[in-house]
Amino acid sequence: MLTLTKALYDQIVEHSRQDHPDEACGVVAGPAGSGRPERFIPMLNAARSPTFYEFDSADLLKLYREMDDRDEEPVIIYHSHTATEAYPSRTDISYANEPAAHYVLVSTADAEDAGPFQFRSFRIVDGTVTEEEVEVVAAYS
Repeated sequence: MLTLTKALYDQIVEHSRQDHPDEACGVVAGPAGSGRPERFIPMLNAARSPTFYEFDSADLLKLYREMDDRDEEPVIIYHSHTATEAYPSRTDISYANEPAAHYVLVSTADAEDAGPFQFRSFRIVDGTVTEEEVEVVAAYS
């Protein structure tokens, strides 16, 4: 299960809406080994595409060095889908290389009358996708 604060949830959704019609992407880092998302890090979609996202390689290298210096790891890796449901595409699955991360997808499309957006979380390990429950809390206890 992914547990995150309402503030982080709102930041991910807002970033996804702001970048629409392009896909938004980013990371939420947390203390290494804690599994607790804490630091919201919106990234630039270097592809600037409504159907694909790509982290800028220089920005990503800088981010990983910064997380290493702060003893953090990527707890959530998120991106948006602008025209389809919030479910990992074949491309998303092939690029998923952080087995401990929660892969969050936000759909900014009104897919299947599900409303203006969907927020879903998945584990993706060795090409296997498993959806998990999302719990939004006011604060961590």
